[in-house]
Amino acid sequence: MTNEATPSSGCFRNGTHVFPVRVYFEDTDTGGIVYHADYLRYAERARTEMLRCLGIEHTVMLAEHEVFFVVREMHVQFHAPARLDDVLEVHTGTGSASGARLRLSQTIRTRDTVLVEFALTLACVARDGRPRRWPAPVAAAFANLTRR
Repeated sequence: MTNEATPSSGCFRNGTHVFPVRVYFEDTDTGGIVYHADYLRYAERARTEMLRCLGIEHTVMLAEHEVFFVVREMHVQFHAPARLDDVLEVHTGTGSASGARLRLSQTIRTRDTVLVEFALTLACVARDGRPRRWPAPVAAAFANLTRR
């Protein structure tokens, strides 16, 4: 019997996707504080895993629909630092979905402290970089999620 480990995709709690992250040495500076750009990586992983939980995979979107997601706009507020070995959660909530855009909010937090907040807009684009409407299955998943 093979016991293969599978990375966590997180879960939904009350309509918000929650993704666990541990801070590793590679994420920190010499003082053991998370480097600011690593929060962007945590948020990206959380968005990808949220989509995976919704049955949306980047490789399938590109292969079957010839579209992919890009970050069109992002606002970031840093409130407090994360440190080596901290266990974090990235909370991703959806705002509105329309046409080729999806608005999201993301919060990176410890159990009791908000560390970083993101407000962002994702866009659906074709290989040529031009906006395209979400494919029907993706639009349906977003519509269902924003109703929660």
